[in-house]
Amino acid sequence: MKAIVCTKYGPPEVLQLKEVEKPVPRDNEVLIKIHATTVTAFERSARMGKPFLVRFSTGLLKPKNPTLGVELAGEIESVGKDVKRFKIGDQVFGYCGFGALTEYICMPEDGQLAIKPNNINYGEAAAACDGVLTALPFLRDKGKIQSGQKVLINGASGSIGTFAVQLAKYYDADVTGVCSTTNLELVKSIGADSVIDYTIEDFTKRGDTYDIIFDTVAKSSFSRCKGLLKQNGIYLTTFPTIAGLLPNIGNKKAIFHAAGMRSPSERTKDLKFIKGLIEEEKLKPVIDRTYTLEQIVEAHKYVDKGHKKGNVVITVTNKNKT
Repeated sequence: MKAIVCTKYGPPEVLQLKEVEKPVPRDNEVLIKIHATTVTAFERSARMGKPFLVRFSTGLLKPKNPTLGVELAGEIESVGKDVKRFKIGDQVFGYCGFGALTEYICMPEDGQLAIKPNNINYGEAAAACDGVLTALPFLRDKGKIQSGQKVLINGASGSIGTFAVQLAKYYDADVTGVCSTTNLELVKSIGADSVIDYTIEDFTKRGDTYDIIFDTVAKSSFSRCKGLLKQNGIYLTTFPTIAGLLPNIGNKKAIFHAAGMRSPSERTKDLKFIKGLIEEEKLKPVIDRTYTLEQIVEAHKYVDKGHKKGNVVITVTNKNKT
């Protein structure tokens, strides 16, 4: 089978398309024929080994998981003898951590896997795992988002940000999205009540105040944003050192949450919740560009620019329209 292999850290050109052995599922595993995956900001870091902190999980000197790809959508081709949750032919989507840039992958049946929403294609389903599994616990669990609250999403046009805007609207918040000029209409179209163009205006210098500020791109700081928080306001960040090294001030809090470290059962429960929101048309993945597996270098070059809108999808088979 075909797979994208990364044996050393470096630019997109370190990614190579190779023939590798097709996996065989163990008794508690399912074999998934992957139809689509994505390129995320994390994969860019995993490919480069930067910042250096990422190497404590990806490998100090070289990638310990040579096949990237963290989220996927596909069809179950075979199952181990002990599998009960899934059957051959099931259309699924989920989060594997590593290994999705390939034609086949084995995952445990109790892994982060669920039946695919029936109203979106495989590419959209693949994009509905990683970013939203970050945005949801940040806003719901750590931010304790409530109806009527004012919420600001910094980086509102990215993978996490586009889901955060939609989720905040689902919870009936008043949402302000911060993005660049070219993405203003996109952010409005997914539900933002107001938008701020960061190329023209610094949102931290406005007089508005918020119950929650969610910095999905770690481009601000608690010290810069604390004056924008209401009493009992919460500043959420995806980058640990910003929140972790600064003290909370009074009843205003800065919170970092390792969303990816939650248990597989918690994340699978959220996948099912996300499936329901998508099928109710209350949540929709935003797709920027789509590439084939053979175009993986071009896809990474595009993500490296740091301006992707929502998600970049990789089609592994020609069934993306299913």
